[in-house]
Amino acid sequence: MATSSQLFHVVLQHATLSNSTKLLAALGAMILFKYRSHAIGTRRRPDLKQPKGVVPLLGHMPLLMSIPGTELYDFFLEQNRLLGPTWSISLPVIGRMIQGDTPENIEHVLKTNFWSYEKGDTLRDKLGDLFGKGIFVADGHDWKFQRKLSGHIFNVKAFREYTSDVFVIEGQRVVDYLTKAADEGIVVDLHELMLKFTLDSFGSISFGKSFGCLENMDEKVDFAVSFDELTATCSDRLLDPAWRLREYLTGVNKKAKFDKDLLGKHAIAIIEKRRREGYHANKKDLLQLFMEAKDENDQPLTDEYISSIILNFTASQRGESDKAVVIAGRDTTAQALSWMFYLLNRTGSDPEHMKELVQEIDDVLQDGTPTYESHRELKYAEAW
Repeated sequence: MATSSQLFHVVLQHATLSNSTKLLAALGAMILFKYRSHAIGTRRRPDLKQPKGVVPLLGHMPLLMSIPGTELYDFFLEQNRLLGPTWSISLPVIGRMIQGDTPENIEHVLKTNFWSYEKGDTLRDKLGDLFGKGIFVADGHDWKFQRKLSGHIFNVKAFREYTSDVFVIEGQRVVDYLTKAADEGIVVDLHELMLKFTLDSFGSISFGKSFGCLENMDEKVDFAVSFDELTATCSDRLLDPAWRLREYLTGVNKKAKFDKDLLGKHAIAIIEKRRREGYHANKKDLLQLFMEAKDENDQPLTDEYISSIILNFTASQRGESDKAVVIAGRDTTAQALSWMFYLLNRTGSDPEHMKELVQEIDDVLQDGTPTYESHRELKYAEAW
C-alpha cells in the first residue's frame, strides 16, 4: 500500500473544484483504514497481541487516558494474564511499546542484541531535564563508560567497606525519629520517611554528603522538593504526546526549568567545593570516581557532565503523579521497605512473624550495629 504522503500527492494531482471533496474524503478513508488497528506513525504488527479498545489513528491512547493512574499497573498485570508475557500498545507520536516479560526477551534486549536497542532521542527529550546526559538516557559507548566506572562502587567489596556504613548511619536516624515519634504519640507517614531515608542514603553514596532530609523532618529541603517535582513532571511526559503544549498552557514548563536549575546548581556547587577542598576520606564516593575519570580523549570530565551522571544515580522517576514510574534504586528500596512494614503490621497479620523477626535480629546483632557479614546471617529478615 502506498504511503500517506504518496496518496496525498496523487490527490493533489487529480483534484479539481468539483472532485476535491470526494478525493480528500477518499484519502481520509484510506488513512483511517490503514491505521484502523494502530496509532498513526506506527506500523502494523499482526504478530503481536494487543489489548482491546484500540481506536483508529489514536491507537491505545484513549484507553490509557481512561485508566486512573492508581490502576495503571493493574491494567498491565491484567493484560499479561489475558495476552501472555509478550504484547504491545501503539500511541501517536510516542510510537509502539512492546511488553516482553520473558527471560528470552530480556536476554535478547539486554545482552544478545544490546547495541540494537537504544533509548533514543524521544526519551532523552522527555527526561533530559532531570537526567541530562546521564546513564538513564545514554546510549552506546557513553552508557558503557558510565556503567563501567560506576561498577567500582556498586559491587560486593564496596558495599562491605563503604556503602553499608552509609545505610547504617541513615538507618539510625530513622530509628531515632521513630523512637521519638512513638514516645510522643506522633502519626508517621512511613512511606515518606522511607523516601527521605533512601534519598539521603543515595546522596551520601553519590556526593559523599547527605541532603539533610532526615535531620529535621518538619522542614522541607529545597533539593528534595525540586527533585520530587521534576521527576513527577518528567514521568507525566512519558504517555503524553502533547506534553509541551500542556506544560506551556499550565505553566509547568516554568516550574520544570526552576527545578532543573536548582538541582544543577546544587550539584555544581558540591563539585566546585570538592575541587577546592579536595577529598580526604578513605573510600571514594561516586563523585570522586567521576571527577578523577578521563574521557576517550584523555580529558577530565566537565562539571556539567559529572553533575548529570551523579544525579542519575541519585534519581528515580518519582513524584506525586499517579503515573510516575520507577527507574532507580531510591524508590524501589523505599517502596519495598514501606510494604514490608505494612504487611508485618496490618490487621490480620500473624504476630508470630514480627516476633521471629525481632528474635533473629537480637540473636544476630547482639545489640551491635548491622554489617555486611551480619546481614548475610539474617535469613528471616531477608525473606521479608
